[in-house]
Amino acid sequence: MSTLAERYESVSAEVAEAISACGRAQSEVELIVISKNHGAELVRELHALGQRHFGENRDQEAKPKAEETSDLPGLVWHFVGQLQSNKTKSALSYTSVLHSIDRASLVSSLKRELQGRPGRLGGFIQLNLTDDPGRGGIEPKHLSEFASSVLELESFDLLGVMGVAALDRDPRIDFETIASASAELQRLEPKARFISAGMSHDFRQAIEFGATHLRIGTAITGKRNL
Repeated sequence: MSTLAERYESVSAEVAEAISACGRAQSEVELIVISKNHGAELVRELHALGQRHFGENRDQEAKPKAEETSDLPGLVWHFVGQLQSNKTKSALSYTSVLHSIDRASLVSSLKRELQGRPGRLGGFIQLNLTDDPGRGGIEPKHLSEFASSVLELESFDLLGVMGVAALDRDPRIDFETIASASAELQRLEPKARFISAGMSHDFRQAIEFGATHLRIGTAITGKRNL
């Protein structure tokens, strides 16, 4: 059975190889390890191996884990799940990057909580790549309109778009849609050039389509302790 260190080194090497194969610079892509359902000891072990960026999707788990590892230098927390509006204040106490800005009510909550907050928050607009309007995310056709409201937030940097490719079809179909949405967003805000896409099973394809932030969990962390 492989160890955490072995899996981390293996995935890191695969990511580096995929980046090189696309003719991109290694510095263009950030690996975010999704540490949900694992304890703070996993974060500490990966930090010792050089990992600095970690992602969580539930505030109830993320906040105590962030507090428990607050002594680790250079740690950056990314919130990657759908954030409940009533959890915004709590999440912003440790989160540096919010990957899932997906609705007007969350923008309103961010507007309140960002007032007077030290530092700046980075964030991505989440895209809904399904035919289900009830799923989280903004339909690509509404991206520019929604982005205009996000750009009005204070102490906030709109980094780009985020998306999750479907499991029942070639992920390149969705990554192409994400790339097109990214190009559209950059016409509105040239600085919003980043793409949060790619997970354990499809990060190679995501890199081909310009992903800059990979959200990788199981391939590195192994089976989760549910």
